[in-house]
Amino acid sequence: MKISSLLLFLSFLFAVTSCSAQNKLVRQVGAVTSVSINGQQIDLSTGQANIQITVYGPSVIRVRMDKAALKDDFSYAVVEKPEKTKLSVVQNNKELTVTTDSIRAVIQKSPFSIVFYNLNGEVINKDEMGLSTSWVGDNVTTYKHLQDDERFIGLGEKTGNLDRRGMGYTNWNTDTYGYATNADPLYVSIPFYIGIHHHLNYGIFLDNTYQTDFNFGASNNRFSSFGARGGEMNYYFIYHKNMRDIIKSYTKLTGRMPMPALWSLGYQQNRYSYYPQNEVLRIARTLREKKIPADGITLDIHYMDKYQLFTWDKSRFPDPVGLTSTLDKLGFKTTVIVDPGIKVEKDAPAYQSGLKNDIFIKYPDSTNYTAQVWPGWCNFPDFTSPKGRSWWENQVSFFAKNGVSGIWNDMNEIATWGQKTPDNILYDYDGRGASNLEAHNVYGLQMSRASYEGAKEQFKKRPFILTRASYAGAQRYAAIWTGDNRAESDHMLAGVRLLTSMGLSGVAFTGMDVGGFTGGASSALFAKWIEIGAFNPYFRNHSALNTKSSEPWTYGEDVLSISRNYISLRYQLMPYLYSSFYEATQNGMPLMRSLAIDNAFDANVYSPDFQNQYQFGAAFMVAPFENGKDFGEVYYPKGAWYSLFDDTKKEGEKSEIIKLTMDELPVFVKAGSIIPVQSIIQSTSEKPTDTLAVHIYNGKDAESFLYYEDDGASFNYEKGDFYKRLITFNPKQKSINFAKAEGNYPTQFKVVKIILHGFEGIEKLDGKNLKNEEYQWLNGNQNIDPQGAASQPKFCKVKTLTLSLLAKETNLNY
Repeated sequence: MKISSLLLFLSFLFAVTSCSAQNKLVRQVGAVTSVSINGQQIDLSTGQANIQITVYGPSVIRVRMDKAALKDDFSYAVVEKPEKTKLSVVQNNKELTVTTDSIRAVIQKSPFSIVFYNLNGEVINKDEMGLSTSWVGDNVTTYKHLQDDERFIGLGEKTGNLDRRGMGYTNWNTDTYGYATNADPLYVSIPFYIGIHHHLNYGIFLDNTYQTDFNFGASNNRFSSFGARGGEMNYYFIYHKNMRDIIKSYTKLTGRMPMPALWSLGYQQNRYSYYPQNEVLRIARTLREKKIPADGITLDIHYMDKYQLFTWDKSRFPDPVGLTSTLDKLGFKTTVIVDPGIKVEKDAPAYQSGLKNDIFIKYPDSTNYTAQVWPGWCNFPDFTSPKGRSWWENQVSFFAKNGVSGIWNDMNEIATWGQKTPDNILYDYDGRGASNLEAHNVYGLQMSRASYEGAKEQFKKRPFILTRASYAGAQRYAAIWTGDNRAESDHMLAGVRLLTSMGLSGVAFTGMDVGGFTGGASSALFAKWIEIGAFNPYFRNHSALNTKSSEPWTYGEDVLSISRNYISLRYQLMPYLYSSFYEATQNGMPLMRSLAIDNAFDANVYSPDFQNQYQFGAAFMVAPFENGKDFGEVYYPKGAWYSLFDDTKKEGEKSEIIKLTMDELPVFVKAGSIIPVQSIIQSTSEKPTDTLAVHIYNGKDAESFLYYEDDGASFNYEKGDFYKRLITFNPKQKSINFAKAEGNYPTQFKVVKIILHGFEGIEKLDGKNLKNEEYQWLNGNQNIDPQGAASQPKFCKVKTLTLSLLAKETNLNY
């Protein structure tokens, strides 16, 4: 017995000692030992960490913690300061409770953990007890309790399903040529996601620029987590009842996009590469000859002299100013590619200027970091330095002098041959100093910033800035495209999900390479892709070197006709599109919207069968399918929906098998929608006719649309030079209301044409007889002979009324 007891005691002692040794490998946050309350900021300390809780607003609470003292606050992503907020703070020996008019945060003291409640006492989100936050070396991770049936969406440019439950992701901006449809990471890091459970939804933004990792129940059934390979645990918790408001609060924190240049919303014809100069003009003139509306031509790296920045290849482009001027007269704006690498070349002006101004990133021994890219061995500007950004902004004058209107920032992960940027290269980080571990993920963001600010100053009008790599807050400076995709059907649909995910993550201006960058699309795949591209925020056709030409006419007459129709449709929808972009500047709502935004608790929208469906603005729902399918199942969310091309009405919360054809993309219009439409134009430099057609789709609930116009090019809209007007449809009052116009800008339209869909039995509007035998075809030419409509399912019979443009607030009653 004595021997057995001794063995049992020794076994227990060994277990305790072993456990204690193991626990030293993981540094837990520990128990709170002191609390200091100063207005909206609460400082706590434990034996293991320093913690700061800040009420950023009624619906936003920030949590910071570190093993050492918290550093001075700094962020490249967050531009908003805390909002003065009414709150109460109550504490006892066990816990501290912070309450606003939206959230109640309960902070347990021993050990430290947080539970976020709504005011009804429901748990929105809570730390996993026993895990909370901990450090393994410099890696810090916060563990959250995994709720039953919890879903996770967003996280920016991430592949996979809409619902990310059961998956893990890494944020480390990476050059991923021809990436697989399940590849991770990609080019962009946006550490913001939305969680959904029990009819509650919330957002979490981890503002840490080191490599970050997110686990949404991957390889475990206990927790979701987010963490970083260095720096602070620094996250913002956002709660609202509606997902729209979560996106609104997140984009208030990280900023919203400015109004884009109108031309940048048009069709863009790209290739790697168009050269020489005469070939560029041939492409532009062919687009005009074949009546394919377009606004942009993009020049890839072959426009440069041996790929050196701020140069032209004089043999290929002997007269760049003449080229851009001719293109401008044809209605095309020119965008050129720029990479960050500055060739190490003794007599190169950019290199010599960079050396003189000491703007390159460096090793610890103060030598410039050098790596190979297209020009050969290169140095790289430090865009985290005010001096480096200022230098780049001055270099942008080169493009202004040559008539360029857009700057495409590529290879800015940083991408180099070998793809192994050393950890020990050093950045200024706005005077704070940082290694590549901390600065890598913001390099693309800061390059976009320098390009935008330089172009804004040098171009004297709204520039178009495109980027491949970025971080949270990207929307303030640039559009994003999804990089080097492949000409495959699953890539087309993966691209749709990448764009809707970025929309959930605050980036409204996004696109993908229509037709696929690598490989070569079949005619049927290209046709389907360009149909979807017409309903992307940024509409870009782009293909790689050593692939077949990918202009619409290269796929045969049928595909040319389909391309012309859908591109023309986009240009007809330009008033709707431009107004929707204005909405993004005001509240962060993306144009390409996951159905989850308005149907967060409808399980069907997360189903792999329906997750590719999306809304394009408030009115349209697009249902893309993989190429080659004869039939597909569409899910109609709550409400009612009209087929765009024949006005067939569909009841919501049901699914339906529909026939699929190469020439028709399934597009539906939400009941109650208001859609302003103009005549077909060949570029945005061409004025439409003086009639604005306003399509109204009958529904049960009142709906409104904020119509917006400005000059599309200058920054005068910031001074009040805009035309803004709220249009409201109220079925209960049987009225269509045009509110009084706001702003100093005169509208370009003189006549408004009211077009009613689904208003059977109504013969008069505003006391005037409606036309009952007019046929409307949004996807092509107007004024089609009605005799041909019977065999054309894309035509629909509508009721119309044409009026002089209403100058003051007016109710039209039916």
